[in-house]
Amino acid sequence: MPRSDLNEWGKSGPAAPEAEEPSADPAAAQPAHDADFHDAEDPRFFEDPKRIAQTALVAALVIAGIYLLIPRLAGVDKGIERVDDGKPVWIALALVFGALMFFAYVALFRGVVGRSLRLRWRESYQITMAGLAASRLFSAGGAGGIVLTYWALRKAGMPRKESASRMVAFNVLLYAVYMLTLVINGILLRTGVFNGPAPAGLTIVPAAIAGGMIAIFLFIALIPGNLERRFSTASQHHFWGRWARRLATVPSTLAVGTREAMAFVREPGRGGLALLGAIGFWATQIAILWASFKAFDAHVPLAVVVQGFFVGMAANMLPTPGGVGAVDAGLIGTFVVFGVSGVGATVIPAVLLYRLIAFWLPMLPGVIAFVQLRRTVVGWSADSPARLAVAERTRLTETGTSESKV
Repeated sequence: MPRSDLNEWGKSGPAAPEAEEPSADPAAAQPAHDADFHDAEDPRFFEDPKRIAQTALVAALVIAGIYLLIPRLAGVDKGIERVDDGKPVWIALALVFGALMFFAYVALFRGVVGRSLRLRWRESYQITMAGLAASRLFSAGGAGGIVLTYWALRKAGMPRKESASRMVAFNVLLYAVYMLTLVINGILLRTGVFNGPAPAGLTIVPAAIAGGMIAIFLFIALIPGNLERRFSTASQHHFWGRWARRLATVPSTLAVGTREAMAFVREPGRGGLALLGAIGFWATQIAILWASFKAFDAHVPLAVVVQGFFVGMAANMLPTPGGVGAVDAGLIGTFVVFGVSGVGATVIPAVLLYRLIAFWLPMLPGVIAFVQLRRTVVGWSADSPARLAVAERTRLTETGTSESKV
């Protein structure tokens, strides 16, 4: 993501939500959350057509290098040509899994956020698909999608701090499945419970890293959710104190969001849809990759497909648009190290087919969903008082239910 976007995210996103003070101007005295609705500006990376064109050009050049130049230089261009030779039945099955992947992602969003805002399935679809497109085009590690989704939540009437904590809960729940799978599958594969080759660097080492990340977030969950308020009385009149208060909102928001994600797991009646969505999102992607291997007669043990997928997908964090190039190379390299035979005949075409279905096909519906979302936001603006009142009642109900169970 361009640095200007990161700066804007730091100003308007979860890094700096402050308590709103009543205005001294009677003319400016409007409901706090009504003003909160209108101050959510559009993500800047959608405002500048030149930036969109530049991003699209860079992505196109990277894609051309991946699919055309690099394979020829490496002498595996026949692997690219074999993409057209996949068995239609398995390709069709992979496409079905791709459609289920979209449904699971929408279900996760609706379970974590959509119900509290009383969003319809259509609105949840627009936000999630537009977010997927943004994460693929405008930044590494999904940050573009986070910015767009945060903007949509604010426009839908969710207060700033609530939007930030729900986004944290969404991502914690999603990546908790990722990390737990790495730990469990890696250990069971290495110890021989699951069938398949099990090099330590692709099983135990990723499992240890994932376990460490889980421990970190469990520790974060212990941080008080009102940490920034503890700085307010003594620091509001001092420059360094105000900065300390601002910085304290980061661990505070992470803690609240992490505990919210844990609450979804503890309360199946409230979080069942979100949990099924998080598991389904990753399970369907693995199923797409498994079907892609089958399309080229590659017999790869399922546990190896699972481990190779999660290890290779870690390359998505590299600073390329949506991990373009990095993820492709990461997945191919991971399965080569696992010893899957026939790099040009099976691994490369299978990975490229997976990326086509799971990564590129969502682009067009994602862009269409963003256009639809812009129109939906206009409708939200028209009925913002009623929408905000409903969202506030639902939030208070959820908060009261969660507190009564603690």
